[in-house]
Order: sequence, then structure tokens, then C-alpha cells
Amino acid sequence: MDKEDKVDRVEVVYGCKYKYHAEQKTAVMKEKYKDDLFKYYEIELELEDVRLSYVFKIWRNQKTYYFSEDGLTSAYDFKLSYYNSFQLPYINKNDIHEVVEWMQGAVFYEIFIDRFHQGLIHKDADYINLEWGGIPNPKSFTGGDIPGITQKLDYLKELGVNGIYLTPVFESISNHKYDISNYKKIDRHFGTNEDLYKLVNEAHQRGMKIVLDAVFNHCSDLLPQFQDVLEKGRESAYFDWFMIDGDRIDTQNINYEVFGYSEYMPKLNTNNTEVQEFLVDIALFWIKEYDIDGWRLDVSDEVSHQFWRRLREAVKKVKPDCVIIGENWHDANAFLQGDQYDSIMNYAFTKACLDYYAFQTVNAQGFAEKLNHLLMRNSGQVNAMMLNLLDSHDTDRFFTSVNKNKDRLLSAIAVMCVHVGAPCIYYGTELYLEGGYDPDNRRCFDWDESRWDLPFMQKIKNLLSLKQKPELQKGEICISYDENLCYIIRTFENSEITLILNQSGKTVPIRPTGTILAQNKLLECNLLTDGFVVYEN
Repeated sequence: MDKEDKVDRVEVVYGCKYKYHAEQKTAVMKEKYKDDLFKYYEIELELEDVRLSYVFKIWRNQKTYYFSEDGLTSAYDFKLSYYNSFQLPYINKNDIHEVVEWMQGAVFYEIFIDRFHQGLIHKDADYINLEWGGIPNPKSFTGGDIPGITQKLDYLKELGVNGIYLTPVFESISNHKYDISNYKKIDRHFGTNEDLYKLVNEAHQRGMKIVLDAVFNHCSDLLPQFQDVLEKGRESAYFDWFMIDGDRIDTQNINYEVFGYSEYMPKLNTNNTEVQEFLVDIALFWIKEYDIDGWRLDVSDEVSHQFWRRLREAVKKVKPDCVIIGENWHDANAFLQGDQYDSIMNYAFTKACLDYYAFQTVNAQGFAEKLNHLLMRNSGQVNAMMLNLLDSHDTDRFFTSVNKNKDRLLSAIAVMCVHVGAPCIYYGTELYLEGGYDPDNRRCFDWDESRWDLPFMQKIKNLLSLKQKPELQKGEICISYDENLCYIIRTFENSEITLILNQSGKTVPIRPTGTILAQNKLLECNLLTDGFVVYEN
């Protein structure tokens, strides 16, 4: 409904489609969300019969209107409703998008492996060409590896992390490993397959999950199948695994589809059933043999829908609670109907936070409207599994974007932790690691604790711990605003958690009630600019 429309009441008139012409029930809907254009009403119905028909009844100035497939009308003939009522003809169980339960309490930590920690001290280090802590370039190798992550699991656990998303780990000649030549072998820079097995096992013992990066859109030009095509052209059994214009590959003029404009990363033809089988086998291998907990899907919006449907069916059959997270930077609704991904990396959330905290192109109202709009894009199940992030290996560091303002960084992390979905911290955020665009955003983690800002880190730990509150896992959400402040309220059963944000540029008096769970720049009952407070009632 248009946000400026003034109505007295909105009702849903519903019933079983086979009896709807004669029998209807009515329920009053609540106004729940408001963005820059619309306001949204919602109600949860408990159905005895899942063959649902419904229309909306709107009350305004003592007059009633109906909204059906015929649009807005002043009257509605229920005897003819089988022509124009809205319908869910039958809600089949296997069409329902089930929430991966552990995602509701997940706190993720993304690790760009080469820059986090080197655990294998005596490994072959001939490839390392940058001293730890140096400013990286696209070809830099600094020595981080999988055993280094295993050694720091207790550190991550103490930080409040219970889910780790790793950038690619498979055999590749690059530091980022997004050009994979062997999908079933851990790259020697990072260790061995046994090292990954140990990481997953040690993580599970601590109640932590491991999500790997699936690069199924493209591969390395060193992949044996591509090399075979390079040698034999159209005579190769793998010619149709790739998308080639002509009978032979021309690496000079790049007559084949690639990732971006990178000739060394040919695009896989995921329309090909043999390619689909090859990739599904890889996905299942790491689940069955190593018990990983999820896949993050690289460049997932360029891959065929049919393949993602096939992958999901295979993965969920083997491990139903294995989460599938797409990398879609834009509206991914077509991929999020419960038959492909569970959720996406929520870069639209990232942009909303940048607009509010870094670019300052929106005020409290604009920020609230943006967040409400994003919630309305997708179903509640999808929202519950969103990977909400401020930055990643593909963006500028958020701390750098907010001009190294620790208070704004903390406030944005508070939003991540209170919002619906799983917060994801990019490694080093707790040390306010700096960095511009790739590769500057992939600097080394500083393990010299004498240089750590411990009070700042403690505030992050406190915020991350909030995600274990039932209100922040399963509670309803309400996002609102006034002239200066933005409010995010989560309600579950008889308790409520409220987050108040102040980016107004002025000190604002507030009256928080209940128990304060976290705060920054709260002076008595005055919330300073760039400050926030979280309290529970």
C-alpha cells in the first residue's frame, strides 16, 4: 500500500478454496514495515486446510474496499471468487523453504586464508614473496594456511564466532584461489586434505561450523579438461564443458567465455549435464568425506538455475542442514524460492550501512526505510538465513570507508547483530584493520597483542554475544525512526530487545528502559552522535 494512504483497518478474508465462495474467515492485519514508497501489512495464519484463497478488505472513512486479482473494487462477490481471489492452491511440504536451524544463531567470520595466520612453520615457503604485515599487491603471498586457522579456533570462539567462511582452499596458482585446477585437493600453500579434515573436526568439537567457497562458475585454465580442449579443440570430449566461439580455443583473442575479462579463468558451461555431474560430485565429496557445513557459491548469479536446483536437491539429500549461500550483489529473488539457495551474501545490507555511516546520504528515516525494503524483498525464511556483512574480500574495508571512525564501525556491527540474519565479520575487523579496494583489503592479521585495542575488541565480543539471545534469533523485527534516531526492535514471546542508533550529528536525550546489554557513547541519558544503545525489556 502507498505509504501516504491513510486507512482505518486492513483485513484478510480467507478460507479453503473449495468452500471460499460460501465460507470465509476474517483476520485483522498489522502494519509492520514502511519503506520510501510503501507500507506493508502482515499477519500469520494458522490453517487447518492448506488450500488457501484470500482477498483483502480495506476500511477507510467508514467505507470498505476489496483488493483481489481484479484490483481495488468497492464491492466483491464471493460467489464468483473462484475466478479472481488470490490463491495458494495447495501448500506442499516439499515446497516449503525450511530454515537451517543453526543459521539463526550463527555468527560468521570470513577468512582470506593467505593473510590470517601461518601455522605450518616448517613448510616449503618458496612461494612466499611478501613479509607478514606488508602491503599486498595482486601477486603477494604471505603464508597463511589452514593449520593457522585451526590453531586460532579458541581465539575465534572467545570472540563470539561460531561459523567460519573460508575463501577457496583448492589447488590454484593464485593467492586468492578463485582459479581452481583441482577441486578435490587442498592447495599446498594452505596444507593438505588432512589439515582441512582436522580443522572441521576441531571446529565441530567447539560447536563451530565451516563453510567453504564453491567456485562453480569458472575454473583455472590449468584444469585438465580445459587443457584437453586447448590441445584437441572440437575433438575433445570436454569441448562442450566450455563456451567457445569456433572450433579451437584462441587465448590471444579470447574466443571463449571467461570470468570477467580474465583469460586464465574460463567459464564452465553449467547447462551441460556432464559439467553438472562433475560439480555436484565435488560438492558432495567435501560434505560426505569432510563433513563441511555449507557452501558459499561464487558468482552464483551467472550460473544456470537448473544447475542450482540440481545441486540443492543433491546436497540437502545428503545433509539437510548444509547451508547454501549465493554470492548475488543484487535482488536475488528468482534464486531464493526454496529450490536453489538458502540465502545470499547480503550486499544490499552492506550498501544501506555505507549510505548511513560512510557516505551519509541517508538519515535515520532513510536507513530505516532501506532496511525495511530489504526485508520485504524475500521470505521470512530467507531473511533468517541472510549473511549480513559490512565488508569482504571484494570490498573496501568498512573501517576505511567510515574514515577510521571506530564508533561508527561499532554502531554498524550492532545493527548486524540485532538485525534478522547471521552477522559476518571480515577477519581483522576486531583490530579495525584498514584497507581500500582489492588487494589492499586483504592485509595480514596482526597477531602482536601489544598493539590491540582491547576495550574496542571487548565491545565487539559483547555485541557478537547478543546473537545468542532468543529475541535476536527468532524474534519479530520492527524498524522505525524519528527526527534524529533509528530504532530496531526485536520481540520474542514476552521479551523485547531495542537498538537505538544516533547518526544525527547531535546529542539526543533518550530514556532506555530495562537492562542495558551494550552501548557506546551513552552518557547518562544522552546518546552522543555516532553512539548506540541496546537494552532488553
